[in-house]
Amino acid sequence: MPCTTILAGKGATYDGSTFMARNEDSGSGSFAPKKFIVVMPEDQPRLYRSVISKVEIPLPDDPVRYTAVPNALPDEGIWGEAGVNAWNVAMSETETITSNARVLGADPLVREGIGEEDLLTIVLPYIRSAREGVRRLGALLEKYGTYEMNGIGFQDVDEVWWLESIGGHHWIARRVPDDCYAVIPNQLGIDVLDLEDALGEQKNYMCSADMAEFIRNNHLDLAMPWMTEDEEKPLLDVRAAFGSHDDSDRIYNTPRAWAMERYLNPGTFIWDGPDADYCPESDDLPWCLVPEHKLTVEDVKYVLSDHFQGTPYDPYGRHGDGSLRGKYRPIGVNRNNFVALTQLRPYAPAACMALQWIAMGSNVFNAMLPFYANVETTPVYLANTEKTVTTESFYWTNRIIGALADAHFPKCSSHIERYQKACGSMGHARIHAGDAGLPAASDEKAVHEYLAACNEETAKLLREKTQDLLDKVLYEASCGMKNAFSRDDA
Repeated sequence: MPCTTILAGKGATYDGSTFMARNEDSGSGSFAPKKFIVVMPEDQPRLYRSVISKVEIPLPDDPVRYTAVPNALPDEGIWGEAGVNAWNVAMSETETITSNARVLGADPLVREGIGEEDLLTIVLPYIRSAREGVRRLGALLEKYGTYEMNGIGFQDVDEVWWLESIGGHHWIARRVPDDCYAVIPNQLGIDVLDLEDALGEQKNYMCSADMAEFIRNNHLDLAMPWMTEDEEKPLLDVRAAFGSHDDSDRIYNTPRAWAMERYLNPGTFIWDGPDADYCPESDDLPWCLVPEHKLTVEDVKYVLSDHFQGTPYDPYGRHGDGSLRGKYRPIGVNRNNFVALTQLRPYAPAACMALQWIAMGSNVFNAMLPFYANVETTPVYLANTEKTVTTESFYWTNRIIGALADAHFPKCSSHIERYQKACGSMGHARIHAGDAGLPAASDEKAVHEYLAACNEETAKLLREKTQDLLDKVLYEASCGMKNAFSRDDA
């Protein structure tokens, strides 16, 4: 799936949380309805069978409860995408990424392997840390192979890891430094790999056990001497070895990474003009950076809604002569299915540590609200998505709003902005209120019921504000219809 990801270590965020956020986007010309649910241990399969590849995988008999944002329609399988388990470990899958002919010739993709449809279901219910998630998925990739190149995020309260599949059976992973954020469009993103660490202490890197031999036997190391930190510790140039440098990347992928880093580090580099350090088509953008200020939830939502505001590439903009408008693929695109930000808060009790912020539909026009993950049910407004279009569903209401507002952007943009700000402040207020009333952790049933009730109240308020926005946007769109005529009846 076309997607965009941002990850942040605990030292890079405003409250010391770890952040992991990703848009799931449908493929061009398609739209996948989504829902937000909880999967209970008794509902987790013990023998998993993929719809797409037909691979069968026996699963452990001790899964834990987890949240997920699966497809509402089961025709292509589960596609769980983003969730948090009962151990307060989160997973985001997947960022479809790129490779090159040398890698895919050395380790071809496996038609009967695992892919995005499967990964959350076969990994998240069984892991107690982000590192454990990397190791479990790595072992599954080595055993079953994959039919597509993917990037997958894992997060606990202390660490955030990013894994990228390399060919059919190989993989690499890198920990996001605590003081940094990392951005990944649909392109192999990790820039360097410390093989000594990955095959040894695994402090900041991990990889397939045979990665050194795989690189050496297939002549994949294209790094020049300047890529080394010192003579004792050479760093692999991952993008040269495993990645792509296609013309399509410079239109579809790298501009999204440029837009995010340009917004979060405006003074670190020159981003615009003939003297720019980095431009939208630069294929050497850093994988991670120390942000110029601590990242907030609002920062994450803004960059994952970006449509090149303030540049000549904005499809809604008025910069320049219009010749560059729409040149690059925006992050906030019409076929965003949802965005999920998992926030794991070190200062909160374990019972309410995990928040899953959810928005659905095109990110340019939606708002993201927090829901407690330590629950056994989710609000109907987010869980009831079906094939039928209805304003009873958060997903479908946002799809309607986006389609109407896009065609009448100048008239609707102020309504959207007010809605997003109102929802943002309401979301933080709901967290303060929910945390303050938390029952004693020893009464697990009471905790689950209390947090579920908090989520229900959040969904109720969200529905009221979203319906109000729909009313306003529908009015503006109706007034702007082509058959409008200013004179009243005689």
